[in-house]
Amino acid sequence: MTRIVVVGAGLGGLSAAARLAALGHAVTVLERSERVGGKLGWFERDGHAFDTGPSLVTLPQVFRALFDATGGPLDDAVDLLRLDPAGAVRFADGTRLVLPGHRTGVPGALDAALGDGAGAQWAALMARAGEMWRVTESPFLRSPLRGATTLARLARSAADVRTVAPWRTLRGLGARYLGHPHLRTLLDRYATYSGSDPRRAPAVLATVPYAEQEFGSWYVRGGLHRLAAAVGERAVERGAVVRTGCPVRRVVTSGGRAAGVELADGAVLPADVVVSGGDAAALYRDLLPPSPATRRVRRDLARATPSLSGFVLLLALRGRTPDLAHHTVLFPDDYDAEFDAVFGTGRHAAPRPVDDPTVYVSAPDDPALRPDGDSESWFVLVNAPRHDPDGGVDWDALGLADRYAATVLEVMARRGLDVRDRLRWCVARTPADLARDTGSVGGSIYGTSSNGARAAFLRPGNASPVPGLFLVGGSSHPGGGLPLVALSAEIVAGLVGRA
Repeated sequence: MTRIVVVGAGLGGLSAAARLAALGHAVTVLERSERVGGKLGWFERDGHAFDTGPSLVTLPQVFRALFDATGGPLDDAVDLLRLDPAGAVRFADGTRLVLPGHRTGVPGALDAALGDGAGAQWAALMARAGEMWRVTESPFLRSPLRGATTLARLARSAADVRTVAPWRTLRGLGARYLGHPHLRTLLDRYATYSGSDPRRAPAVLATVPYAEQEFGSWYVRGGLHRLAAAVGERAVERGAVVRTGCPVRRVVTSGGRAAGVELADGAVLPADVVVSGGDAAALYRDLLPPSPATRRVRRDLARATPSLSGFVLLLALRGRTPDLAHHTVLFPDDYDAEFDAVFGTGRHAAPRPVDDPTVYVSAPDDPALRPDGDSESWFVLVNAPRHDPDGGVDWDALGLADRYAATVLEVMARRGLDVRDRLRWCVARTPADLARDTGSVGGSIYGTSSNGARAAFLRPGNASPVPGLFLVGGSSHPGGGLPLVALSAEIVAGLVGRA
């Protein structure tokens, strides 16, 4: 029986543990915090409760496959609800758009809100995105990253290369298909799903709205943290051992291959295989001894642009908001100024908090998240530069979090969601908090961004250059977001194989 240690009990680590235990391996999961979930965090106070990380499930078939492969259907473990409408959007000029939860309803909603053939423009773009999905899903999202071999798989035909258009950015693709400026703004937002800038991210990210609209937007009743808990329970049912409050100091190597881990207390846990579910940059910087192979990965990480982070407000509110969607996005007048601020481009050429940010509000109508029927619990997120006291933004600077919380609340008020007189309390969580809580370097949500045509191929692969060491999670291939994290575990389970 192969001894496997999984470092980190985020969704990637737990999914890998469940799959590997189901394949007959002896699996131990080590988590430094006192609860499982990683970025699928949870906060409770005075009866108000919040998911503090992801707030949306897409590609539910990925999770159905995970649960089917490990012993029983997803629907027996969590109550997954399809959202309809999927969300609401408010543009800077006051235009409002409600997005249906099914693809067929989207063009009509766009025509009603925007006119000018907006629905046909979006449908044409989504047809192209559907072709991109067909070309890339299996050879890229569901297969290991193997450098030139992966590129060769993706370039198996000239027609496929033209479809994916690796030379074109997401912004450029939008300019080709979308005449209405609000549609281009809507498309730009999907670059942030991978922590990226639409002016530099590849056109293939158009598959993100395609997948969301084709396969639906979903919510887990009781909060998305229950998905991580359910995967962890499935891993334990299959025989895995989960140890919380158990930080790892380093990966032990012997004869050039992974041989276990050393814990913070100095104890060594031997293993035949180590799976890292933590931040890839932290793994290669802090947990592995230097070698020519690991130095190459560090060079690639240094060449990639770190992903954006996020500034979060958890709002406990009195009263109810009429006609409030589960998800609401409030767009600014100048979206480019936001990306310039987050990534340190444009006139200022240094990262800084966004003066007039896009505001995302997640307000589930879920009794499990509020103390009574006359209250609400809102998760509010704005894009933010990562924590970098040595040349970027020091989010621990005295008073910055409080000042920026007030700025975000004022921006919300200007855009029609003024809740300041309804506040019971507000908790701010900065990129520095995210870095401390999850071990992600600087609080970069997705590790590296997708900025640049080669960015996806600079992301650390699931099979590391150290034999016996594998990577899962949002900072490794195929990328961030709940379904891709689960796919990274599927890839690693395939690489390790049966006991």
